[in-house]
Amino acid sequence: MADHNDFGKIAEDMAADYLQKNGYKILVRNFRFQKAEVDIIAEKEGLIIIVEVKARSTDIFLLPQEAVTKTKIRSIVLAANHYLEKFDKQNEVRFDIISVLPDENRNLTIDHIADAFQAFDAN
Repeated sequence: MADHNDFGKIAEDMAADYLQKNGYKILVRNFRFQKAEVDIIAEKEGLIIIVEVKARSTDIFLLPQEAVTKTKIRSIVLAANHYLEKFDKQNEVRFDIISVLPDENRNLTIDHIADAFQAFDAN
């Protein structure tokens, strides 16, 4: 496995730990449908939370959340809809982004952006 894949796995593990510590129940990780994947599907207070985890070793060129394009959003929504249908979930859904970046001391930090897709028009 390449180093960037290792970093991505570390970031997803950090995001899952962060969510659990903040009262989220992890339902599934790396849910796939066709070519689409949802990194984390969680539940909190009756909401289904679809989480895209983005990690970068630096923010010099692009913040992690800026890498979530309209095409990526459509893909995540497609996979999320399939999950909801497959498991007969009727809950309200929220789409979040968790970005993982190193701080000035090279310690990884988490930025949780709740309801992140609201700013996008995925059509």
